[in-house]
Amino acid sequence: MPTSVELRQQRAGVVESMRSITETAESADRGLTAEERQAYDRHETDFTGLTERINRQEAEEQRAAQLAEPIRRGADRPDDGGTGGAEQRAQQQRAAFFNALRRGSRLAPEQRALVENTAGEILVPEDLETEIYRALPGLTVVRAMASQRSTQSNRVRRRSLSEVSVGWGKLETGTALTDSMPDTPTEEFTYIEDLYGLAKIGEDELDDSDTNLEAFVRDSFARATAEAEDTAFTVGTGHANQQPVGFMTAGGGVSTVAAAAAAAVGIDDLKKLIYAVPAQYRRNARFAMASTTELAISLLKDDNGQYYWQQSIQAGRPNTFLGYALENQEDIAAVAASARSVAFGDFNAGYRVYDRQGMSVKVLDQLYAEDGMIGWKIRMRVGGDVVRPDALRILAHPAS
Repeated sequence: MPTSVELRQQRAGVVESMRSITETAESADRGLTAEERQAYDRHETDFTGLTERINRQEAEEQRAAQLAEPIRRGADRPDDGGTGGAEQRAQQQRAAFFNALRRGSRLAPEQRALVENTAGEILVPEDLETEIYRALPGLTVVRAMASQRSTQSNRVRRRSLSEVSVGWGKLETGTALTDSMPDTPTEEFTYIEDLYGLAKIGEDELDDSDTNLEAFVRDSFARATAEAEDTAFTVGTGHANQQPVGFMTAGGGVSTVAAAAAAAVGIDDLKKLIYAVPAQYRRNARFAMASTTELAISLLKDDNGQYYWQQSIQAGRPNTFLGYALENQEDIAAVAASARSVAFGDFNAGYRVYDRQGMSVKVLDQLYAEDGMIGWKIRMRVGGDVVRPDALRILAHPAS
């Protein structure tokens, strides 16, 4: 089920499409054509439907957040082993975690037992881990576009199959349905890989309160991993190299559209790229490219000298081209011979990020002691793979 944030992103895309229709008509000093009116009315219906879904989802998320709040127990009430006991244990683990970050190997054995795993790593409390994961989409490009799932396994099984087939009628009447599973399906796996990051903090800063330390941990842990995982989701070379599968790589299985020139990108190339994606995926589609490629695209004009590229007029919303949002991912190759320079499609449907719970920290309290600092080696487990190649297309330039 999409979150309220994802639904708002979909609604923003609808508004961009509506604005593009009206701006096209206004620039030509005319009213809407019959086809444009039909498209505009369809977008209005989508906008109304999405607004209703957003209101329902936000209400549901608010109720879930209220139910998740711990029950506060008085200091004079004993631990009965229920909710109050669970809350008390969580507080003890949280306190032990921050003590572990400060003290490292000097942590008391009874506190170490609360947070340390068999590998000698300090486990990040679940609520803090959730906050770190929540911060990642704001620091990355791909995670914000892709779908996300949690897993407890080191790999996720996928079977090769086509889209589900449906048919009208009732089973009693003998309506024939086509089985979407191939006769001899092949087993495929998305592997969960280990991602390491390093954060260092001065010993004086460790004297701050747990509240300040928590804010530092949340920010530094997220930033230490965000850039690395964003690169891997884009150009990662797969499990053989202990990386996720990037959507721009051949291993992702995304089909390519041939560009006309080796060192240039034209309006015809991008239109072919758009219409190579099936219509059901174009509704929520967007471009992904490097900033230098967006610069080249922003200079393209129509026969009337009007730019196809439209700059965003609202902070936090991407620029658009031909009615679709543009996202900058700097690991995507620039326009050049034999390069894959632009991706387009519904990334939420086409790419999936798998988060395995259990983020951990190794405290390096000796390695940086001469510098008056303590290092934290962060380990998180994450995977990524193209789950629906047909939802995406890549613009590939010829060798010459």
